[in-house]
Amino acid sequence: MNFHIPQGHTVAIVGSSGAGKSTLARLLFRFYDVSKGNITIDGTDIRHITQQSLRAITGIVPQDTVLFNDTIYYNIAYGNPNATAADISEAAKKAEIYDFIQNLPDTFNTRVGERGLKLSGGEKQRVAIARTLLKKPIFFIFDEATSALDTKTEKLIQENLLRISKNKTTLIIAHRLSTIVHANTIIVLDKGTIVEQGNHSELMDKNGAYARMWQRQQAEDGTISYTSST
Repeated sequence: MNFHIPQGHTVAIVGSSGAGKSTLARLLFRFYDVSKGNITIDGTDIRHITQQSLRAITGIVPQDTVLFNDTIYYNIAYGNPNATAADISEAAKKAEIYDFIQNLPDTFNTRVGERGLKLSGGEKQRVAIARTLLKKPIFFIFDEATSALDTKTEKLIQENLLRISKNKTTLIIAHRLSTIVHANTIIVLDKGTIVEQGNHSELMDKNGAYARMWQRQQAEDGTISYTSST
């Protein structure tokens, strides 16, 4: 596997379950290191960068959100302990969870329970997104970041994420292809190997693995469509 993400570009990784999508995110965040080859940022091998320094510039919204048994305020503020209350409110608004919080009896002081059990999956993900936005990283990783959201909320958050990550290097790991059609490059994985690469239109024109995935998802949504530049 060999690919390059230019500064300020958005690259999406797609593929079937087990293709290696989430493994890439874990490698980039140095949950473990590569045993062969290398991953570099601006030409520097990330194994030569401290984990603290790497994670300070990287914002990741994972598939499985981990929340602390504390208040919503604390769980968002964890992204940047030096943030002000105004910063936290702004992050919550961008993550489309501010209105939900304001309607709670204790607003930001509401406790979320062990691992966030008092919140739905979508609400937990929005807290995680707010936490990451508060960090103001230079490199974003979204690992199925909106998978637990309804279509309307997902669209709102996607629009915000697009605006926020503009001119920032962004890696999106996605199952729902409709959320990554804007990506500069889409990489299709199969069993840890890149089988296709290009933007949405280019991949649709190839009528290969990506096009088949797109048509299948459109059929599951109740409509079948084929997008081609020819």
